[in-house]
Amino acid sequence: MATLLIADDNKQILSVLERYALNAGYDVILAEDGQQALDLYEKNHVSLVLLDVMMPKVDGFEVCRHIRKESTIPIILITARGEDFERIMGLDIGADDYIVKPFSPGEVMARIRAVLRRMSSYSDLSAHQVLSIDNLRIDLSSYSVTVNGEPLGLAKKAIEILWTLAGKPQRTFTREALLEMLWGEDYRGDIRAVDSQVKRMRLALSQQPHPNWDIKTIWGVGYQFEYIER
Repeated sequence: MATLLIADDNKQILSVLERYALNAGYDVILAEDGQQALDLYEKNHVSLVLLDVMMPKVDGFEVCRHIRKESTIPIILITARGEDFERIMGLDIGADDYIVKPFSPGEVMARIRAVLRRMSSYSDLSAHQVLSIDNLRIDLSSYSVTVNGEPLGLAKKAIEILWTLAGKPQRTFTREALLEMLWGEDYRGDIRAVDSQVKRMRLALSQQPHPNWDIKTIWGVGYQFEYIER
């Protein structure tokens, strides 16, 4: 069974989430601040991390950044504020989902199940293939992207969007479809999360020439991986 690391400086929230997680069949590790979360992460085999953003010592964003440097483990951020820029920032640094307080514990468990399910599906895919098109190589097992052999520093969600688009060249994906495929149908964030990831993806891709392919915007619809065979 999956092991959850739950970090929040509110002991009441920790207690409620622990009870629901145990009832759902998960093993649970609890942390009351960001530094403790990092220490426990290093010492245990964890399946998913649930992080409050506003924590003492080390905040949730910094914990997420640290974990992302070495792992693609699913991370869900929790915040008391619901501003779009915070959601986008969380996704940009590699979070898989974002939950705004107040929330129902049942909703949190549903989001955890959805993220673990999506992660499992990507793990199954990455075990069987690496996607290579022209000078582009996407390896989901390591969540790495190279163009002309040079690694690109892309966020986890940006890599998943690129993999989805590149896997179906010339096919147009709506923003809504990408949002549901990669964040799940229960995700309640803004659709601009997709646009933000594509924008940063393009910025990273601009560092290397790729004349035979590009990420094309289909105005009013979504995005397409355009590949020109020469």
